[in-house]
Amino acid sequence: MSFIKPDDTWTLMAFLTGWAAVSIYLEQNYKWAARVSGAIIALLGALIFANLKIIPTESPVYDGVWTYVVPVAVPLLLFKADIRRIWRESGRTFWAFNISALGTVLGAFIATLLLSSVIPEVYKVAAMMTGSYMGGGVNFVAMSEAFKASQNVINAAIVADNLNMALYFFVLMTIPTVGFFKRNFSHPYEDTKKDNDEGKTAAAAYWGRKEISLLDIALAMGSALVITTISTKFAGFINESPALSFIKAILGQKYLVITTMTLILASVFPGFFGRIKGAEELGTFLIYLFFVVIGVPASIEMIIKNSPVLLFYCAIMVIVNMAWTLLIGKMLKFHLEELLIASNANIGGPTTAAAMAIAKGWTELVLPALLVGVYGYVVGNYFGIFTGNTIKSLLGL
Repeated sequence: MSFIKPDDTWTLMAFLTGWAAVSIYLEQNYKWAARVSGAIIALLGALIFANLKIIPTESPVYDGVWTYVVPVAVPLLLFKADIRRIWRESGRTFWAFNISALGTVLGAFIATLLLSSVIPEVYKVAAMMTGSYMGGGVNFVAMSEAFKASQNVINAAIVADNLNMALYFFVLMTIPTVGFFKRNFSHPYEDTKKDNDEGKTAAAAYWGRKEISLLDIALAMGSALVITTISTKFAGFINESPALSFIKAILGQKYLVITTMTLILASVFPGFFGRIKGAEELGTFLIYLFFVVIGVPASIEMIIKNSPVLLFYCAIMVIVNMAWTLLIGKMLKFHLEELLIASNANIGGPTTAAAMAIAKGWTELVLPALLVGVYGYVVGNYFGIFTGNTIKSLLGL
């Protein structure tokens, strides 16, 4: 029995929000935490508290986060996903991102081919990691629910994912300084870069203070809840209807419906949704609550058992992504910085890609990094569903 009881809603909510806040604070104020990432701090902290029996491993509070909090995060993170703006302003980085996205899918198939015999629920892992390595944490969440992955596989995959990303981001930050790449790729942004403020972590630089009003918060939360409600009801209606199975597989997935509906609204009404400030911050904080919750029921024994193999799986995907991006990008004469930002946007999402551009002083690539990263949120769910179902079919499951 845990110190905090499963039905102690107030205390558990205080823990979830409090630990998410601590994780964000550490990431933005300490370089060691920035390297680890706030997401993995949130997860590991909850894991430790749960295994020490300070908090319960099961509670209706956690179910509430899965059911209500996470779906609302999706539209909040997509309010700026105006397809026309992404096309118009992301420039060459948009095409570099699409090249890199193909590398993610290719990496999932290669990793599955090599490790399918030793990874349980491998097609579910492929779907989750394709979503994550084309969009970000929100796509990982969507795919984990869409494919009903077991809790231990989800937990182990998140740990492997974050450890792998931490190593990869270090590699990405190092590549521009390596002679081989400087000799073989054009690098105009590196040649003319401006240094960022000293002493700031990349997370702190990106998540700086912004002007925000009460109306912004009201519009952000109100719009997100309306979109989520309509999408969820529509997906439920499709699932209960006599529609064909392939239609249910697409329109019956609430995360795909939420993504599509938000994308359409953001593109048709870019002035309205684009002007709402604070939506990305609210959405990211809600995703941090998910990372705390996902660490709670984790079995340390299962993570130790499963994470090394999953870490290898994720590493294969990332290595294939990087090799493919650099190889094809070199053939098509992309700049090194564009390719690295595109790969970062795939593996980590818009925030890490923008943070890298800020940290490296590539100021002209900050906006493209954000735009293609948001585009990754949009397409990540579609490609995650495609990859997971294709691998499931090929394995005869």
